[in-house]
Amino acid sequence: MAEHTAEVHWIASPHPEQPATFSRDHTVRLENGHELLNSSAPAYHGNPAAANPETLLLAALASCHMLTFLAIVSKRGYSIADYSDRAVGTLGKNAEGRMAITHCSLNPSVKFLGDNQPTAEELQRFHDSAHRNCFIANTLNCVVEIAI
Repeated sequence: MAEHTAEVHWIASPHPEQPATFSRDHTVRLENGHELLNSSAPAYHGNPAAANPETLLLAALASCHMLTFLAIVSKRGYSIADYSDRAVGTLGKNAEGRMAITHCSLNPSVKFLGDNQPTAEELQRFHDSAHRNCFIANTLNCVVEIAI
């Protein structure tokens, strides 16, 4: 099994627009050393110029689904020219009444190279298989819809 790490670091400072509260800005350092500015979502007094946990979760889900999909279609002899997705997550209350991402929708668009083009049914099966085998999707406790 593999182990992955991420580090977060926050330094106390007042919120730049609301001095009576604290800044939500912090640094996230990924295991490869890459750092990014992170904050809470703007609706929760976060920095709109920074990433936030909700969108990072969606990016992880969409990226994992894409990488799994690419591996599946490659093993079946297809070549991909372009893959894009717009992931959408709904923040709401879960069955226990706690705030959670309660629904995710992936909206992938795939362009295949050459004459070897999958049928609509094959494309659906590839996405279904990618979803079943996506590490992140298997970790989440919400509905994940794949709209193709």
